[in-house]
Amino acid sequence: QVQLVESGGGVVQAGGSLRLSCAASDGNLGSYAAGWFRQAPGKEREFVAGLSKSGGRTSYSDSVKGRFTISRDDAKNTVFLQMNSLKSEDTAIYYCAARATAFGTSVIEVATMYGRWGQGTQVTVSS
Repeated sequence: QVQLVESGGGVVQAGGSLRLSCAASDGNLGSYAAGWFRQAPGKEREFVAGLSKSGGRTSYSDSVKGRFTISRDDAKNTVFLQMNSLKSEDTAIYYCAARATAFGTSVIEVATMYGRWGQGTQVTVSS
């Protein structure tokens, strides 16, 4: 089973950018659909962005659409989340997730459908 490790979090001013990485080990991430979720203090974990196994389909929550971009580099066994125009409400712990799938074009937005999770990386946006 693939193991996931996130990196790239930190503190950034509002309007700034960060790029999160999710590196996979012990497996080929190319066999998985992937997603990013986040959880702010006192709130439930929410879907942020999803990417099909093929990399050809994406999905975003309305709150990040147009600002965030999910992508993958299967040669590096890594999924990325480019976050631009950050807002204070983007402050949260960000988690990447992966699900082995036979369907190349499926994008998964439901957290309970993912079987593999990283430990999370903190993103703090100061206003």
